[in-house]
Amino acid sequence: MGKKHRTTEPEPGVEAPELPAPDAVDAAQPEPGLALVEPVEQAVQRLEREVAEWKDRALRAAADLDNFRKRMFRDRDEVHGRGQAEAFARILDVIDDLARVAHLDPEQTTAAALHEGMLQIERKFLKALETAGVERVDPAGQPFDPNVAEAVTMLPAPTAEQDHTVGAVFQYGYRFKQTLLRPARVAVFEWRGETPPTPPPPADPGAVS
Repeated sequence: MGKKHRTTEPEPGVEAPELPAPDAVDAAQPEPGLALVEPVEQAVQRLEREVAEWKDRALRAAADLDNFRKRMFRDRDEVHGRGQAEAFARILDVIDDLARVAHLDPEQTTAAALHEGMLQIERKFLKALETAGVERVDPAGQPFDPNVAEAVTMLPAPTAEQDHTVGAVFQYGYRFKQTLLRPARVAVFEWRGETPPTPPPPADPGAVS
């Protein structure tokens, strides 16, 4: 004989639990692709933490930049100071040479020896200036350039080709790297249509008087 399936009947006086309807179960589960909304208080706290973190990073970066700037200026000043000290040390040698010449006994020193000694001191001094970045500006025979020379007088040009060129240098100019310290003081040739008489040679602007 086949077994009969028995259905469980609820006991008298006991209510059977209510099962949720299929639609209600589907509504309780979040739909795929939808993010949960963060509570306002948690969002505010998270943003405050992020702001504090970025503020701390910004302060650290500003402090690092300030330290780098100070270190760069300090290194630059040290290099500049060492360069000046080396230049002054070479000039001190020239001063010593001048002192020796100044204390020579004139009765035992010839004019030729004195002249040669002064020329050596001049060359040594110019070498010290060149090492420090200072160069002499001597535009003799070159086209006149008002950027490096100052015309103090005009001279008749021997030929038309020498018109507007520097005919004599009365005082040398000097330039430190790209900065002109002093322009050269010169006489400029000017062609006047005829050959002038031969002028006397100009004095050496670097000669010792």
